[in-house]
Amino acid sequence: MRDIKKVIIAGGTGFLGYPAAEQFLKMGVKVDIIALENELANLDFVDKRIGVVLCDLFAATREEISKLFEKKNYDAIVYALGPDDRYTPNAPAYDFFHERLVDDCKKVISIAKESGIKHATILSSYFAHFNRVYNGKLEKYHAYIKCRREQQDELLALASNDFSVSFLELPYIFGIAEGREPIWKNSFLSHFDGFKKVFFPSGGSTAIISRDGVAEAIVACTFAGENKKCYPIATDNISFKELLKLMLDGMGDDRKIMMLPACLCALGTHSMVKKQRKANKEPGLYYPKVMTQILAKHFDLDPEKCMNDLQFSHFGFTGGTNARSEISRTMSYFKKS
Repeated sequence: MRDIKKVIIAGGTGFLGYPAAEQFLKMGVKVDIIALENELANLDFVDKRIGVVLCDLFAATREEISKLFEKKNYDAIVYALGPDDRYTPNAPAYDFFHERLVDDCKKVISIAKESGIKHATILSSYFAHFNRVYNGKLEKYHAYIKCRREQQDELLALASNDFSVSFLELPYIFGIAEGREPIWKNSFLSHFDGFKKVFFPSGGSTAIISRDGVAEAIVACTFAGENKKCYPIATDNISFKELLKLMLDGMGDDRKIMMLPACLCALGTHSMVKKQRKANKEPGLYYPKVMTQILAKHFDLDPEKCMNDLQFSHFGFTGGTNARSEISRTMSYFKKS
């Protein structure tokens, strides 16, 4: 168990970073969060006990970041930055995700190590876990997943006896952030706007967790995460059919859900791929293979093992709010009047 007295969170104003900052406070840990100067006007929600450090980590020089870290004498850094798989950049997607997930992250974490910080907790995706399960098959088709694997390779190589690195591999996360529209309608349901039914590949399921459950995992990993270890984290598993039903019910949407063979759903995505290519866009996940390799599979995790591995009980953690109830609460934001 590490002696953690002061933590800095890169991405500490965000969906996952900020609740982690609040959880650290509850544990008696001093916390600073890094923010951009143009964010200041929208940070009224930040607890006054949390320090706000203004810095553009990607534009700042190594010397500037080093001075920032050394001056504050941090014990640990939490890295909660980087685009997720929903983002569709200009092609090629690999270049975009590699720069932001690998190069940018390595820059910050390597400076943290040089500055005397002793531990880094880095947020990743459960796709990295399942890429290992499927022996690297997923990264052959999905630039985002390939870059998540490369991120782990590069960052774990920085680990030493004096600087530990741990990854949290996160599944679908539900909850509402301060003053922000939830992300899930655009991710799952906006493709079916104007349709009388919602269509989805049959047979699949996924691990899930609530936003405050992730906050507990971040704190537990910072205190107790093993060096060079990747932790897939979840508190429940749910079929995609049930997930969609909870989302639609939460919105007050009575449309029916049609579960179709994955191969048919894959065919239906080719027009989306062509449209994006014409606009010189490329998603991090290749849609046809998402249907057959991901949404039709069981991407489940063992919640008890997840929490035991990070010693949740030692900290009095329970995994946060029930993730299923958070699905409904999150989607009620879009409830029809």
